[in-house]
Order: sequence, then C-alpha cells, then structure tokens
Amino acid sequence: MSARARLLMFAAAAIVIGVFYGVASAETPSFGRASHPYGDRAVAASLAHRTANVVSSVNFDIRAFDTLGEESILFGTVLGATLLLRLARDERRRPAASERVLPTTRLFGVIWLPVALVVGVYIVAHGQLSPGGGFQGGVVLATALHLGYIAADYRVLEKVRPLAVLDVADSLAAGAFTAMGLAGLAAAGAFLKNVLPLGTFNEITSGGTVPLLNAAVGVEVASGVIVLLAHFLDQAVEITGNDEPEEAR
Repeated sequence: MSARARLLMFAAAAIVIGVFYGVASAETPSFGRASHPYGDRAVAASLAHRTANVVSSVNFDIRAFDTLGEESILFGTVLGATLLLRLARDERRRPAASERVLPTTRLFGVIWLPVALVVGVYIVAHGQLSPGGGFQGGVVLATALHLGYIAADYRVLEKVRPLAVLDVADSLAAGAFTAMGLAGLAAAGAFLKNVLPLGTFNEITSGGTVPLLNAAVGVEVASGVIVLLAHFLDQAVEITGNDEPEEAR
C-alpha cells in the first residue's frame, strides 16, 4: 500500500471518529452539574450486585465486555513482542554477568520483595471491596518480582521468573475471562452476565462473577507484564550480535 493510500485511509477514519466523538460529546452532561445519571445508575447496579467497589462493578460487571477488550490489547502486545523480539539469525544469547550489589540494596530487595508480592495479591483479591483490582494488583505483582533484579542480578531474576509457566498462565487467564463470558451467555442469554450467587455485601466472596473476572485479569496482567519485560531485558542483557566486538560484550 502506498503512502498516499495510507494517508487517505487515515483521513477517512479520522473524520468518522471525529464526527462520532463530537456528537457523543455534545450529549454528555455539563461539567459540575448536580445530576450524574451514569454515576447514579452505576452505584445502584453495584449495590444491587453487592459489590462494594463501584469501579470494579463497572469494570467487571456493567461494562465487562470493554474490559475484555482492554485485556486482549495487553495479550496482543505480549504476543507481538514475543514474535518481534525472538532470537534472530545474526544474534546469539550469552549468559548474564554477575553484578556487584550494595549490601543496603540487597537488604532492600530481600525485605520488600515478599511484602510487595503480598500487597499485590491483596489488591487483586480485594478488588471488589476496596480500591484496586486485577489491573493494579497485576502490575504490583510483576514489579515485585523484578525487585530480585535490583537486589541481586539478572541471573537471580531468571531463576524466580519461570517464563514457560507464565506464558501458559497468561493464555489461560485471558481464556478464562472469555469462558466466564460464554458461561453467562449459556446460563442467562447475555455474554458476561453475572450469574453466580452474589454473596453478602462487603465480604470477599461477594459480587458474583466480579472477583473471578478480577482474579483472571490479575493473573493475565502480572504474567503478561513479566513476559513482556523479559523479552526487552533479554535484548538489553543477554542478546548480542554475532559481529559484535568481543570487548563490547
């Protein structure tokens, strides 16, 4: 496709999106007004499904289909990075060198790595009750694991980062979200319909399918971010060109 054809396609798409965006913006409530129709409906729906965190109710119940799209974007990003950053014919992998770490930095990692992992699990598990959820908790879990790199070296990170397992976990978690949507379609005639018992308000088992979808996103985000960072870190630390001078290695 020529550059002119791509430009014309972009211009046509931009015009269509701009028109729809303008029409939608004209219909939104004015800023600062006392009436908030969407917020009122979201709070009522959240309370009806016994989900204390209204944001999680919106993300994983009211508009869970949108969240499936957001999750799929991350999954596609990881898949694309895996394909693009795979070992090329003119590249080779060399073992990462041992790095000297200050004792204070090592102590920081040893103390805070398990704490960060627990905090990440807590944020995911309590997403339907308090601020947080699968996206936030998944990023915390992925970041926590990389404290091993900061506190020690890349070889330690590779030992605590089972990429083969995380690849499978990423795929299974993304598939689980869709599977729960199909279960709602089969049981109630609507994709991602909240069909499980709603439980008792403000308890960890409340919310029906919300905590399960939340957990699926947490696993998918944590696994996906770790795998994504692994490919970039491998390129920076272990991958070299065959024609690279020996002193540069």
